Amino acid sequence: MAKKRTQTKAAKPQLTDGEIPVVGAREPCPCGSGRRYKACHGRAAATAATEPVQRPFEGLAGECDWIALRELVPAATVELTLKDGLPDDVPSVTLATVLPMAWPALRRDSGSILLALQNDTVSGDLSRDIAHTLRRALTAAPGSPVKVERAPADAPRLQDLLDPSAPFEPVVHSGFEFWIPNSAENTSPEIAASLERANAAAIPTVKLTGVDAAYWCETPEKNHLRWVMSHPEEKLLDALARLHAAGTSNLTEGTRLVGSFRAHGLVVPVWDLPTGMGAEECEKPAAEFAERLAEALAADTPLTADERRARGGLTNRQVTLS
Repeated sequence: MAKKRTQTKAAKPQLTDGEIPVVGAREPCPCGSGRRYKACHGRAAATAATEPVQRPFEGLAGECDWIALRELVPAATVELTLKDGLPDDVPSVTLATVLPMAWPALRRDSGSILLALQNDTVSGDLSRDIAHTLRRALTAAPGSPVKVERAPADAPRLQDLLDPSAPFEPVVHSGFEFWIPNSAENTSPEIAASLERANAAAIPTVKLTGVDAAYWCETPEKNHLRWVMSHPEEKLLDALARLHAAGTSNLTEGTRLVGSFRAHGLVVPVWDLPTGMGAEECEKPAAEFAERLAEALAADTPLTADERRARGGLTNRQVTLS
């Protein structure tokens, strides 16, 4: 019979996940497992770096409006406030839906910064990518755009850089003239052409004032109201189903709840509106719907058969944007 091997203790104590530093992929994992880092904790680190963050704007003031500006609104700007204040040579930082030439950010000749929101991301964390662009814009040379660059896995996120107590107040524009705030700035032919194309493609959009994160828009076929809501998805769908089954899910006569988007972890119900119904005509019906929705959200009884069918219909018509 073979001899029993005497068990030996590890040369060093096992580390907890939070204590394990990043090392080279082929080096021994610092956790003490004896495996290479890439086959041990490096695998989890790589997954975490690429796995999409479901709610990248969670914890920011105005999360619902961040989502609306990212996915629904063509032209809008918001003044941002940083936790640690601005450098002396940076007068302001303005979030913009898009910038000319699809730049991630632009440092103007004056030193002010425009930061784009709707650009494609290079990692799974939109918040980290935008924050990394912002940090580079703060030190960019005046008069220069900031190029795309992958953010390090340990780079700060928007939640680390922005003041959570500062208001987030979008200003919706009819076009992209905010790219060129005054005629004194030189405008290249490329930027002028980009401005013309962007203005031609912009859908007229208005933010409602009586409720949060609801945006009216006009299309050639019909008008719509798209409303980003912060309620948990399952609870919100139950509430919408209760209202739909009761015949009270529409805003007013001639409108219709047609489904919803799922965007960055939140649900965006969408209503079709009559062509002649403008944003002002939506204000009162939207406020009244908000009251009905609050009552439906507070209900805790099981869904009826009709409500379950209504919920199934809403779920089947849901489209995921991100």
